[in-house]
Amino acid sequence: MNIWKTCVLGDVLTFQRGHDLPKNKMVHGEYPVVGSNGIIGNHNKYTTEAPAITIGRSGNTGNPFIVYGRSWSHNTTLYVKEFKGSDPVFVYYLLKTLDLGNFAGGSAVPTLNRNHIHTLELAIPPLDEQIEIGQTLRALDEKIANNTKINQDLEQIAQAIFKSWFVDFEPFDWKKPSNWITGSLLDIAEYLNGLAMQRFQPVDDEANLPVLKIKELRQGFCDSSSDLCSSNIRSDYIVHDGDVIFSWSGSLLVDIWCGGDCGLNQHLFKVTSKKYDKWFYYLWTYYYLSKFISLAADKATTMGHIKRDALKNAKVIIPTTDYYKKIGELLIPIFEQIVRNRIECRKLSLLRDQLLPRLMSGELSVADMDGDAK
Repeated sequence: MNIWKTCVLGDVLTFQRGHDLPKNKMVHGEYPVVGSNGIIGNHNKYTTEAPAITIGRSGNTGNPFIVYGRSWSHNTTLYVKEFKGSDPVFVYYLLKTLDLGNFAGGSAVPTLNRNHIHTLELAIPPLDEQIEIGQTLRALDEKIANNTKINQDLEQIAQAIFKSWFVDFEPFDWKKPSNWITGSLLDIAEYLNGLAMQRFQPVDDEANLPVLKIKELRQGFCDSSSDLCSSNIRSDYIVHDGDVIFSWSGSLLVDIWCGGDCGLNQHLFKVTSKKYDKWFYYLWTYYYLSKFISLAADKATTMGHIKRDALKNAKVIIPTTDYYKKIGELLIPIFEQIVRNRIECRKLSLLRDQLLPRLMSGELSVADMDGDAK
């Protein structure tokens, strides 16, 4: 194994405070403007050469962000002005392991001082090993990003097909057949409300489940902060990859869950059907989401929600069996691919998060990984 060098962060890079750019001064252009929470706009000028690496300086402090191109680093960030012979991609992943937000000072708005973090002690490998580590981790992130982009395109295609058949009523060159019938969301799917999972506390000798709440649905996965529940609950209330979940209270969301097995909390519907396929009841539920959000906002006092009457009043068009099969031939493969891609993204993210601290500490090398693969 190559010898790692002990040094301080300032020996690896030089941080520079970002540059002020009010929203009303942005001139739309090709360069992303990076703030403490990521990209906040575009501009026709840049401050930072590629690859541009920033961390949050004020507000959301310490979190690294990388643009593999030129960008404008906003004054809410610190950006890497000089890499001092280190590999930029390696530096980006190194910064992800340092918890730099802990060095922020100030009570009202936390602020990160570059002089404080430049003195942070660490160890880094020789340049060739830095490059190997950076390339390995970047490849995982690029695969995740590619799958995500594919899924965005597939979702748009599915929405367009649905719209052409059921909203515009002009599927391809045909008008809607007269023998199609109308119903409601409750006619095509069952909406199972979750349980108050605090009543099903985890048991030490069981394989407990994370609890799926609105937070988990929004981020697409459960993490170490997620509550746990006993796995000894009725199977209907266990969520699996590919299940359609509808948050009907608070933040109204509809999504296909691909975050692994978990327990369904109250305020969430698990949407299923014994008669119709996933594409049909997912797309119809999603179609009404904006209307449900408006309805919840109109009647909200503290936390907006919808009632089952809203599902009953949400009218849907149900095609004949022949047409239903014809549309399904287009949409079923799309949704199967979306689920596969999202599951793969979850596994790749877990692999990356497991590899990151081990590679950055020297506990594991890329050569070791290649040897295991062989």
